[in-house]
Amino acid sequence: MTRTRKFEQIIKGMNSVLDVPLTVKIRTGVQEKSNIAHKLIGEMKNWDVSMITLHGRSREQRYTKLADWDYISTCAKLACPVPLFGNGDILSYEDAMKARETGVSGVMIARGALIKPWIFTEIKESRHWDISSSERLDILKSFTNFGLEHWGSDTRGVEKTRNFMLEWLSFMCRYIPVGLLERVPQKINERPPYYMGRDYLESLMASQNVEDWIRISEMLLGPVPKTFNFLPKHKANSYK
Repeated sequence: MTRTRKFEQIIKGMNSVLDVPLTVKIRTGVQEKSNIAHKLIGEMKNWDVSMITLHGRSREQRYTKLADWDYISTCAKLACPVPLFGNGDILSYEDAMKARETGVSGVMIARGALIKPWIFTEIKESRHWDISSSERLDILKSFTNFGLEHWGSDTRGVEKTRNFMLEWLSFMCRYIPVGLLERVPQKINERPPYYMGRDYLESLMASQNVEDWIRISEMLLGPVPKTFNFLPKHKANSYK
């Protein structure tokens, strides 16, 4: 983002060989207190970008503070007529509705979809879904079937599917069931407290212990090898 000439060459080079629209996703800037996205948006309009997505944080900021939706709103106006989608901290249909009120053309959901992939159903139906642990397990079963279909059902395919599932479970464990919340909706940057679920599986899914994630994977993919070890790749501080 700080090397405008290089940025321009990348976008124009991609546009010259693509037969589909080119979209660009950027952050507010590199340094925490130095927003530069608004300066680049005018340039990108001249480079024939078809859509821009803006994540309301800088690179340095990571997830330690809330996304700046006021800044996203300002940039959406500057981007017109190029559509600008906003991104950051959406975990409920209320979050999505509030984001749309900022004037963006749409919203992108990232961590929220990893924590609760049924968020799109909630947004579509404007409701909070008190999804059961068995329904959540069904989602994981579908993922397992897709993984084995894609990577194969041999030893290598099973372990590939398992590793992606475990990465996903490192996000899903942050979800707190609607029926257990003291207040609705859950906010993405609030660390979930330790709690007991309404059944064994719900408690297991709430665990932030890697061994419990492995136990869930074994329900769907069988026992792990004795030498198996897993360390989540995603180490970002996602809470206040």
